[in-house]
Amino acid sequence: MRVMVCAPATKESEAGVMPTEEGLTQMMKFNEELVKAGVLLDGAGLLPTSKAKRVRFSGTQRTVMDGPFAESKELIAGYSIWQVKSIEEAVEWVKRAPLDGGVEVTIRPLFSPEDFGEAATPQLRARGEQLRAESARLKKL
Repeated sequence: MRVMVCAPATKESEAGVMPTEEGLTQMMKFNEELVKAGVLLDGAGLLPTSKAKRVRFSGTQRTVMDGPFAESKELIAGYSIWQVKSIEEAVEWVKRAPLDGGVEVTIRPLFSPEDFGEAATPQLRARGEQLRAESARLKKL
């Protein structure tokens, strides 16, 4: 199963405070362990919401809002996509992360085509595979 591991934003990350060399070194070591285990598929840190936009949908109307956004407890500072056997395995990996200070990491399973049942027709599944292949091809350019 694939999961998204979400690291929460903090007052410091929202203020643009960068991690220390020691903090980056510890996180890099943890990421190396994930890579060696075949768990880490993708991941990145996110810039503060002062650099972000939100788009609100209401019927046919689209409203664009500029950051920063006030509710920092609901904001994400970074994410990773992992391939694991179970959500319990993901929990065990997260417990090993070099984090501190009351941080709460969220682990959310990603949908797979099977989760959509009959709505994911063979044609839609095939088109999804084509789009993933095209995306992978473009990344190599």
